[in-house]
Amino acid sequence: MNDPFRVCFVCTGNICRSPMAESVFRARIDEAGLDRLVEVDSAGTGGWHVGDGADPRTVSVLLANGYESTHSARQFSADWFARLDLVIALDAGHLRDLRRLAPTPADAAKVRLLRSYDPTAVDLDVPDPYYGGTDGFEECLELVEAASPGLLAAVQEALTERGAA
Repeated sequence: MNDPFRVCFVCTGNICRSPMAESVFRARIDEAGLDRLVEVDSAGTGGWHVGDGADPRTVSVLLANGYESTHSARQFSADWFARLDLVIALDAGHLRDLRRLAPTPADAAKVRLLRSYDPTAVDLDVPDPYYGGTDGFEECLELVEAASPGLLAAVQEALTERGAA
């Protein structure tokens, strides 16, 4: 069997936006029957929350919308680029930080903004809901869900090019 296609979502601390995106996209992968071909995970650019679960507001919004919420925060490491196919940044700051961290130009090209997969998006950042209320987490979920079909289509296309799907 071919190596799985690996997607990693990255935000700041890996407790709000990226675990939410990971849960939503894993559900889309499962629904598409691609769970044996695609691995989905997440990480943060910083290490402040390593080992922590997702923010309780993230968990609450995910559960209320039928998503799983098992999570343990991790910090992204440059050596991960070698095994990842796509690194999905949640905002322009993460995009810049990740591309700077990339060991090669090919690795930097693996980094994309999540909302770039949403054809209706005007602002490509997913705002950080951490310092606000539950409504910010609900908005985050809406933005993640809106970008997921486009990202799924891109992953399916990449799998087809690989001859894996």
